[in-house]
Amino acid sequence: MQSACQTDAAPGGSDSGGRKLEGQGKPRLPTFRKICYALGGAPYQLTGNAISFFLQIFLLDVVQLDPFWASSVIFIGRAWDSVSDPLVGFLVSRSPRRKCGKLIPWVLGSTPFGVLLYCLLWFTPSGTLSTSWKFFWYLTTYCFFQTCLSCYHVPYTSMTMFLGGSQSDRDSATAYRMGMEVLSTLVGTSLQGLIVGKYHASMTLNCQGFNGSLSNETMGNNSTSPLTDTLENTRMAYLTAAMVIGSLYCFSCAVLVLGVKEQHGPLSILDQSRLPFVYSLFTIMGHRPYTLLLSGFLFVSMAFQMAQGIFAFFCTHAAGLAGSFQYLVLILLVVASLSIPFWQWFLVKFGKKTAVFVGLSLIIPAFIILVQVTHNFLTFALTMILVGCSTAVLFLLPWSMLPDAMDDFQLKNPSCQNLEAFFYSFYIFVNKFGGGLALGISTMSLHFAGYQAGNCEPNPMVKLILRVLMAPVPITLLIIGLTIFCFYPIDEEKRKENRAKMEAAKDPLCQQL
Repeated sequence: MQSACQTDAAPGGSDSGGRKLEGQGKPRLPTFRKICYALGGAPYQLTGNAISFFLQIFLLDVVQLDPFWASSVIFIGRAWDSVSDPLVGFLVSRSPRRKCGKLIPWVLGSTPFGVLLYCLLWFTPSGTLSTSWKFFWYLTTYCFFQTCLSCYHVPYTSMTMFLGGSQSDRDSATAYRMGMEVLSTLVGTSLQGLIVGKYHASMTLNCQGFNGSLSNETMGNNSTSPLTDTLENTRMAYLTAAMVIGSLYCFSCAVLVLGVKEQHGPLSILDQSRLPFVYSLFTIMGHRPYTLLLSGFLFVSMAFQMAQGIFAFFCTHAAGLAGSFQYLVLILLVVASLSIPFWQWFLVKFGKKTAVFVGLSLIIPAFIILVQVTHNFLTFALTMILVGCSTAVLFLLPWSMLPDAMDDFQLKNPSCQNLEAFFYSFYIFVNKFGGGLALGISTMSLHFAGYQAGNCEPNPMVKLILRVLMAPVPITLLIIGLTIFCFYPIDEEKRKENRAKMEAAKDPLCQQL
């Protein structure tokens, strides 16, 4: 430990990557390590966004579950996932440091199970199974997959505080990570969309020529019809896409494990937390900046995930763009990937709070345009530029602001050590809970609107509900979130003040270690 502290504090030296030290005597984080760390975030976005964009339409149109059962799978699964995140965070904080680190063993051990369960999630059981058995299959698989993903993602995100380097290095590593996660979202969603999108278009065309219905009962009377082949091909396409994404999951994990070494964090020795669960929970939730950040993030995340979850469904059944939604998603994610460097520059130049308000506000006019236009791919494509710019802010800013709130907490509570995993797990909990709530509400709304699985032309009430869920509801949630961010107390002046205090506090800590 003493040598590690000396490495952190020795002015004029260099780190293991040979990088020169900054003026304040801290080793800079090598670019190679930032890239390896960023690649480690790919599995969460590869799988999470494929689920967010496609699970709803998969359960309704491919598996052909009733909207009530489909919404139950999504909502209960997300609720389970939300509860598991803080528990995993607590277990990670209590786990000892081993030879390969404290966090890496969790990442490595959960990966094989996560990949297997992800593939099973997109597997369609026999069509002869009852609805209750299908519900049980998808609910169980979804819950276990999300648990494995929590065991990967909670320690991974906590690793931000243990990469080494300064506060600016952490911000830079977060920008690398967000850029890679947007790229991963682009790759995962594009792969899934390109593989399955053409089959959805074929299903729509075939079903329109077959009395307006594509259902298991219809196919049972004509097992050799094009409808049967189209639906079976669509199911196989989903499984193929899952296996491709699963292989990328394994590759990203390998790069992270081999390329990143855990370092001592600011005011932390990367050891076991000795604090009880309930005490840790109340202590963290009593920290006002963190609570405000969580609350604002919850509403903003719900707004985006509400629109994200029904976007494919909205394009297929309300906007008249069946088979084209994957190209719109591709445009959105390309713009988001390219705009990450701009928003990183913007937050450095004008501050993180300003970037939040400017960036997130861009999506409001985009939502309004989307619900006013139908059968116009060009208008939708241009609107995706605004949505992509705003999505980049959602990827970057909340995760860039979290370390600032944690630094503030550590300065005010110096006796509370090694709670980083707890902080990140509740942040992930809020994101997943918001997404589950949004998807559950949207799917249940379709149930009450009278949506029937297999119908090619939904009734007018279904189309109205899709438009309401695509614009008025997300805009309202977004305005609530931005209002909460107004009260977030850590601005650029406060960040600089905390940085100076952290620098002053770390030297005595290193000498003590």
